[in-house]
Amino acid sequence: MVSPSALQPVTEGWPAPTPKDPVDAVVRVPGSKSLTNRYLVLAALADGPSCLRAPLHSRDSALMVQALQALGAGIAQVPGSGPFGPDLLVEPLSPGAAGDADVDCGLAGTVMRFVPPLAALRNGTVSFDGDPHARQRPMGVTIEALRALGIEVDDGGQGALPFSVAGRGEVAGGRLEIDAGASSQFVSALLLAGARFTNGLHLVHSGANLPSLDHIAMTVQVLRECGVEVDDSVPNQWQVSPGTIRAFDVAIEPDLSNAGPFLAAALVTGGTVRIPGWPETTTQVGDQWRRILPQMGAEAELSDGVLTVRSDGKIRGGVFADTSELAPTVAALCALADSPSVLTGIAHLRGHETDRLAALKTEINRLGGSVTETDDGLRIQPAPLHGGTFGTYADHRMATAGAIIGLAVPGVVVEDISATSKTMPEFADLWTELAAGPSGTAGTAQEG
Repeated sequence: MVSPSALQPVTEGWPAPTPKDPVDAVVRVPGSKSLTNRYLVLAALADGPSCLRAPLHSRDSALMVQALQALGAGIAQVPGSGPFGPDLLVEPLSPGAAGDADVDCGLAGTVMRFVPPLAALRNGTVSFDGDPHARQRPMGVTIEALRALGIEVDDGGQGALPFSVAGRGEVAGGRLEIDAGASSQFVSALLLAGARFTNGLHLVHSGANLPSLDHIAMTVQVLRECGVEVDDSVPNQWQVSPGTIRAFDVAIEPDLSNAGPFLAAALVTGGTVRIPGWPETTTQVGDQWRRILPQMGAEAELSDGVLTVRSDGKIRGGVFADTSELAPTVAALCALADSPSVLTGIAHLRGHETDRLAALKTEINRLGGSVTETDDGLRIQPAPLHGGTFGTYADHRMATAGAIIGLAVPGVVVEDISATSKTMPEFADLWTELAAGPSGTAGTAQEG
């Protein structure tokens, strides 16, 4: 497991490679962060030992492992067949888990939102804090939801990290209304623990908008896989029956969102990229690449578990709605497109690792682009770009967006490529191999 502090900021910047020829590569990507951290939480609450095969090993997943260990779960690395690290064997929290603990959330939204409900199921006080940027992320909904469930939370009146949860060993549960308009993780966090509440959970989203519905669908699916009854037949309502969370042995899908920048490289360079292990059906939001990239002018074909994307190098702009965590990659492509683009339905990205809308506008415009913010997205006009430093704001998706632009624009320097360690520590090496082409160093990113 990657240590959360394994990669330090690279203050001198990382020169993004600009290949001379179209890329042509097979790229294997590590496991899904969203699935890895959901399964880790469920394994900690399950009725016996569980195994995660080919999980993600990154800063976010390491922070989740350490958080669950702090609460009393046993998590060990065991030999596995995945190319990016060992499997994980998880011994669940004991029913009488007790004692005070400290949890470092880093910049991981899944840790700061998924773990507090688990802390409430223990006896003892658990303190949560994270990186400086984490203290700016929306947490008020989690804090107020826990209080509405009768749980004592001390946040100093800030509605943000740092805060502490005083667990009493059980949570009554029942009906709960929240406004999860800032993040679907507020919903997923409560659903994941709901089966362990005495009366289950009837969760109602009372706000006007609810972003990232795919991530909630993912949570519901993994709960059902573990034998939890979830009724989501009424829009914006979820009823989780109290009961056992069944132990499991699961293979983690590749991270389809993290595959996006590599697929984007096919469009930017007029080449071909193949991603093996692509599932036929999935709840991952990254499966939208099969729809988005053809809209931008590429060919995308899924055959025998391999997604192949080909392009002639011409990138079309357009209107792209609800792209969620894919938006930074889409915006980078739109900055290189031959026609205007509009990204909508992504206002919630202002509360991610950084304000991604402001960050994308600032950094693309710094390179000569023409980007303006709207209430719920971005407008991007074609403009000639030039080299320069692309700021990353401690955000992995900003770092990969800069790398994408660098494929076409010589002289782009990504401020801190180590930000990618959050979900993909191997990114810089895989990207360098990809850009080097078949004559470059063979490795995980190059096959044949």
